[in-house]
Amino acid sequence: MKKVEKYIKPIALLFFVVVAFNIDLLAAGPPGPPGGGGGPPGGCWPPSTCIPIDGGLSFLLLAGAAYGGKKVYDMSKKEKPE
Repeated sequence: MKKVEKYIKPIALLFFVVVAFNIDLLAAGPPGPPGGGGGPPGGCWPPSTCIPIDGGLSFLLLAGAAYGGKKVYDMSKKEKPE
């Protein structure tokens, strides 16, 4: 019986993690019609929600690269006393 008790906690934890990450799938609506019909040709409805992700994401990647470059430059400058 001791061997079984040893595995109960990890199995229960795994079960709850799987359920927690898939709970949104349980609330999903029915699939759309075959062929993806209904809605504008661009595939975005209503039009006010058509927000491109590229502009903000590119800016964040560029800012992160610049910040990382500055940190690397500062660390290399600090290591070499002149």
